[in-house]
Amino acid sequence: MAEKKLSVAERLYTGHLSYDFMKNRKGWFIFSGILVALTVVVLLVRGLTLGIEFSGGTDFQAPMKITSSTVDDVRAHMNELSVDELDAQVFSLGDSSIRIQTRSLTPEETTTTRAEIAKIAGVVPDDVTYNAIGGSWGQQITQKAVIALVVFVALVMVLIAAYFRDWKMSIAAIVAVFHDLIVTVGVYAAVGFTVTPSTVIGVLTILGYSLYDTVVVFDKIRENTKGIEHTTYTYSEQANRAINQVLVRSLNTTVIGVLPVLALFIAGTVLQSGPLADLGLALLVGMIAGAYSSLFIAAPLLAWLREREPKMIEHREQIERRKARSAAKAAHRESVATAATSGAAAGTVTLTEPVVEVTDEQGARQQRRTNVSRADRRKGK
Repeated sequence: MAEKKLSVAERLYTGHLSYDFMKNRKGWFIFSGILVALTVVVLLVRGLTLGIEFSGGTDFQAPMKITSSTVDDVRAHMNELSVDELDAQVFSLGDSSIRIQTRSLTPEETTTTRAEIAKIAGVVPDDVTYNAIGGSWGQQITQKAVIALVVFVALVMVLIAAYFRDWKMSIAAIVAVFHDLIVTVGVYAAVGFTVTPSTVIGVLTILGYSLYDTVVVFDKIRENTKGIEHTTYTYSEQANRAINQVLVRSLNTTVIGVLPVLALFIAGTVLQSGPLADLGLALLVGMIAGAYSSLFIAAPLLAWLREREPKMIEHREQIERRKARSAAKAAHRESVATAATSGAAAGTVTLTEPVVEVTDEQGARQQRRTNVSRADRRKGK
């Protein structure tokens, strides 16, 4: 009967196929560190392009038929306005309105710019609405966002530590979350996208997604390492096995989640809709970074922390001693078999009982017979 051919997922789950995440974790830690360092450099050099919701400014909206070239045409007219250095950003609002955001304007500049935007849109000035947003409002929103992030991180650490009863899992999970957060913000700075409230929503969403993927991996690790002191496996070996067992699931979940987000990002870019593109980019980068960090940062970091516990060090040493004893016994059996074969070939067979010296768990040396059973010894054989 032909043996059933296992799928890739089944081979990963049963251990017939695996990638050694633990052996290569140093390389992945270095790669992640370089990625974060580059991101910080980009943030320091280029900085973030903050929307007027955070930096303050004036928001104009005018009715206008939107076509594929409308946003580009209006953007080209912005350089012809009489007010200098507007720093104008142009977006479409559905298919019937145009939105123009500028720096903070004086009342006279607002009146002039409003009239010129109305002329571009082909409407009267009264049809152009505007809203002045102060910089202090943006500072308040930023402060509240930082407070919300701190509270979120604290609650997540407490929840993970309480659920898994292991504070090291909280540390590893939060390190992975901050990695995702920094990389996402760095990509925003690199591509020059404007940070808007949609960006904040996207970032908060990816924090949850990243934690979800990490918790799935940690749950499998906890299952595999239960009672590990009574097994012949180390914590790293069981953690590596857990990652491989959930690898296909994590990849499938990520691909399924990324596809609609990619469509959202493409639609926002093609239609030149700022909120859609902002939200799509944050989700796209964050979800990919979250899947990576849960496999290559969170779980290997957790195993690295746990392997430094005294009881794990003792367990690992016991395994090494068992392997050494097994190797010594195997080597002795091979030497005895070789000697017997040589004696038989020479016509002289020595029937002395071979004795091997072994070391028990407490380190005491004992001499044991190796190739004669107890029943044979009682019979005088």
